[in-house]
Amino acid sequence: MERVVESDSGSGESDVVLSLDSIRESLIRQEDTIVFSFIERAKFPLNSPAFEDSRCLHSGNSSSLTEFFVREIEIIQAKVGRYENPEENPFFLDNIPPSVFPTRKYPPALHPKALSVNINQRIWDIYFKELLPLFVKPGDDGNYVSTAASDLACLQALSRRIHYGKFVAEVKFRDAPQDYEPAIRAKDTEALMKLLTFEKVEEMVKKRVQKKAETFGQDVKCISGDDKSYKVDPLIVSRIYGEWLIPLTKLVEVEYLLRRLD
Repeated sequence: MERVVESDSGSGESDVVLSLDSIRESLIRQEDTIVFSFIERAKFPLNSPAFEDSRCLHSGNSSSLTEFFVREIEIIQAKVGRYENPEENPFFLDNIPPSVFPTRKYPPALHPKALSVNINQRIWDIYFKELLPLFVKPGDDGNYVSTAASDLACLQALSRRIHYGKFVAEVKFRDAPQDYEPAIRAKDTEALMKLLTFEKVEEMVKKRVQKKAETFGQDVKCISGDDKSYKVDPLIVSRIYGEWLIPLTKLVEVEYLLRRLD
């Protein structure tokens, strides 16, 4: 985990140091991944049969091509240890086998009772029903496997960013437990949401991802001119952060904090 620093306490055990600065740096880098994944997905039209139609003939279930693809990829990734990393959260929890290879022992950074927070089913539904139609063109070109691979890249990038809220919540709690404990004990989700909300920071994030989408996704022309075109509308990227990614991240933070004292 990039934000975790291990230090030798002299007792033979490692202390785990979390900081908002290191978490913020990781979130900023994740913005690049998200923007690039949107750009790659925008090469294809919506291709809704890939994720809407049940076409799996031999699996014994009614999976769409995309669901089947994601399930099978998650099995492979689990076997090589992807989900040993607390930053990674599978979409199909009932489908995850143990790793068959020795894996890195990640230092404990999160509260054990709150590790299980996972809103990937909600992310899945929002992505296909609300987000995807915003930044890809309508249509069907038949490239369903390539489309599914691009959708998986987007889903995993979004999931990683949103579930990073667990680390954000942990470091905020450690920095000021006296501010959070009363609301946690009272199960006051509204009070927790207020404690976690910093509107100026959110506006800065939205502006930064808009600028990244402008920079990374601009169509390069040999002849200079005033008209600029983009592979993904930068305003849409900013809107996705403002209306979905940031609120969902804070939802994860609240769900984590509600379990923090268990």
